[in-house]
Amino acid sequence: MMFPEARLYIDGKLRAAENGATYEDISPWTAAPIAKVADASVADMDEAIAAARRAFDTTDWPTNKALRREMVVKLGEKLRANRDRLAAYAHNEAGSALGTIAFPQVDGPLGFIDELLKMFDAIEWEKPMGERPAFGGMSQRTLVKEAAGVVGVITPWNVPFYINIGKVIPALLAGCTVIMKPAPDTPLLSTIFGEMAAEVGFPAGVLNVVTAADPVTLGEMLVTDKRVDLISFTGSATVGRRIMEKGAPTLKRLFLELGGKSALIVLEDLPNFAQAVCMGMVCYHAGQGCATLTRLLVPRSRYDEAVKILEAAYAGYQWGDPANPAHVMGPLISAKQRERVMAYIEAGKAEGARLIAGGNRATDKGPGFFVEPTFFVDVTNDMKIAREEIFGPVGVLIPFEDDEDAIRIANDSEYGLSGMVLSGDTERAMKIARRIRAGTIGVNFGASITVDLPFGGYKQSGIGKEWGMEGFDEYLETKAVAVGKFG
Repeated sequence: MMFPEARLYIDGKLRAAENGATYEDISPWTAAPIAKVADASVADMDEAIAAARRAFDTTDWPTNKALRREMVVKLGEKLRANRDRLAAYAHNEAGSALGTIAFPQVDGPLGFIDELLKMFDAIEWEKPMGERPAFGGMSQRTLVKEAAGVVGVITPWNVPFYINIGKVIPALLAGCTVIMKPAPDTPLLSTIFGEMAAEVGFPAGVLNVVTAADPVTLGEMLVTDKRVDLISFTGSATVGRRIMEKGAPTLKRLFLELGGKSALIVLEDLPNFAQAVCMGMVCYHAGQGCATLTRLLVPRSRYDEAVKILEAAYAGYQWGDPANPAHVMGPLISAKQRERVMAYIEAGKAEGARLIAGGNRATDKGPGFFVEPTFFVDVTNDMKIAREEIFGPVGVLIPFEDDEDAIRIANDSEYGLSGMVLSGDTERAMKIARRIRAGTIGVNFGASITVDLPFGGYKQSGIGKEWGMEGFDEYLETKAVAVGKFG
């Protein structure tokens, strides 16, 4: 399948890149091109930044709430009308198995737009703080919420549409102007925003979409340019640290949603122990999720039982059929990512961990970037495969002695993004969950990642929150205004 050429959207116009440059968008399923994409230059990005700055500084977009709401409603309607096209992009471009299209790839985030609009309607733009005497007189005080400014949105390739919705919609509703720079691997799930914005008549410069084959240069332009007020980035901790470094000279305001090495703690008193252990299989979207539970922690007293459960579950696991709506695992995003994951598998073997499933390229699935669902046992928490984010279908099993030991192992990580605790005793599970240093924790299969809850991590999992009212706050400034009453 070949899709139409993807164009840039800059200053209200859909257009080719400077000098007509393009690059190929490669399908993870086939390793073959599925579209040509505009390959933007430094000059193209400079024009996008200038347009966003001009739209913020010289138009009423930052102050006209009714206009912003109207435009986002129209954008949402257009995106929903193109649901099947979005699903085709997610399947062919992001390598999503059909079982992941509903959530998180397409249908979930499409449904979130209306909920974000309701949150927007509930924002308290001005908060009276009452009178207070100071400096010989009385002052009537008010707190005012205002747009933060020009936002550079840098998005990843794993669930791009989900993250685009989570960043772009709140930023636009808050009154910011946006330059979106997607990962080179998944441009179509971003360029469609530009197409739909052009169709509904977005004001020029308010939203800009700039694609490029080079993953670094244009992103660093956004980070270092003093005309950009805020960077909203989702990706690896390594890149997040570089963004902090490069943004420091301009004191860039940052939202960073970075990596994770999250723990699933299964306690010995759980009635459905086998079901819980199988949650530790790292297969969904080939493990390409920052909040994926990649460390399975079980009591040593039931460790051998857990190994047998996992061996049986992996032996019968079905995956990798692009036409099967029940499958939730397909290929990795690229040849580069496949090689990275295979290097981690080799590291696990070298460290003495024992493979009970997978460990190889899945050449029987076709020419794409497939790696078998892989699981290691006899793992200690100091091993590389237990400490670093692999971002592939690789899970590890680690035993613990008691509740205190489980908490220690879960917290013995540079990351703190997500986690889950499962027990037959909810109070016991809650005591453990409260002591896990992570931004989102599920207890007994509870869903802690939803549109109305803030999402973000502790430690090297990032800075700030996305989704929920806290996600809007990332794109807002708070101004204190005091009116004096003297005499």
